Amino acid sequence: MISKKPINVAIVGLGFGAEFIPIYQQHPDANMYAICQRNEESLNKVGDAFGIAKRYRDYDELLKDDQIDAVHINTPIPNHAEQSLKALRAGKHVACTVPMATTVDECRQLVEAVEETGLTYMMMETVVYAREFLFMKELYEKGELGKLQFLKASHQQDMDGWPDYWPGLPPMHYATHCVGPVLGLTRSEAEYVSCFGSGTIREALHHYYNSPFAVETAHIKFRNSDLSAHVYRSLFDTARQYRESFEVYGSKKAVEWPLIEGEPLVVHTAKKPEPEIPEEVICPDFAHLLPEPIQHFTTGGVYDEGDNQHLSFIQGAGHGGSHPHLVHEFVSALVEGRQPFPNVRQSANITCVGILAHESALKGGEIIRLPEFTLSK
Repeated sequence: MISKKPINVAIVGLGFGAEFIPIYQQHPDANMYAICQRNEESLNKVGDAFGIAKRYRDYDELLKDDQIDAVHINTPIPNHAEQSLKALRAGKHVACTVPMATTVDECRQLVEAVEETGLTYMMMETVVYAREFLFMKELYEKGELGKLQFLKASHQQDMDGWPDYWPGLPPMHYATHCVGPVLGLTRSEAEYVSCFGSGTIREALHHYYNSPFAVETAHIKFRNSDLSAHVYRSLFDTARQYRESFEVYGSKKAVEWPLIEGEPLVVHTAKKPEPEIPEEVICPDFAHLLPEPIQHFTTGGVYDEGDNQHLSFIQGAGHGGSHPHLVHEFVSALVEGRQPFPNVRQSANITCVGILAHESALKGGEIIRLPEFTLSK
């Protein structure tokens, strides 16, 4: 069923969340209805800047507003599951920044809540809407990659100086940026995972999560497929420029991520003379997939305005122009009455891969299967 009514959206959390306000304001099927932030000064600064009259400091009060159709949650990681569950139980659709939750049980509760209420949940994973991913997806869908043989992804970042829940975080507990694309290219699901920890972060960080590992590296076996993927993560005490990489190897073509940020992708084509196999390719933008009023947000937005730049956006190299694609997928799914990608089960599968990968690392690489609730019916 297609709805003609604009979707009234409330954004919760106005650090990274502020990046999305003008996109919702300019999306033809959305109404940027309300914002929520505990800090009154920050709340009013953002509200005044974007002309948003409806403002809440209390999340529970926001959820009582029956004019709100959907909430977009951009709060700290420990709040994601609780706030998403509250919103669903209050009758609101939910878009939530990554990761979906911090435990397997929270993921299960979210899947059950969506299936009980019939509401929509979408995890707002940036990488699966970044221009580089969309470029590889286009090659795959046109058959130019040939038979897929292997996928690989990484997310390496220096998290020193980030908020208080980050120190000592197990690398795979925030793995969606590398798990998302390897599963997302073919809309696959993980069946089981095996992971090793490597190296040791400084001892002062161990006690936060009882996790010593500097790097965690996992293999993911795809369900009902001969494919597997390799993903690796580091957060502390590992020298590396920020990198969210995604690579795909097919029988006809492969695409590899550059080693240094800002350099071109490399496309390898089989059966060419050896010196001609690799070719540097400037990744095209995919703004044409979006409604015209929000196309410009693939290359610009709040994050252009100096001091307003959020560290996640700066370190993430602009998140590959993904923000307007995320908004459009969520809003259009609600308007059209369809499932977004990733939906609640897909989000749970992606998130639980990381959680269970860390469990595997603590058990010396033991194979751990994904729970049934993370798999499509």
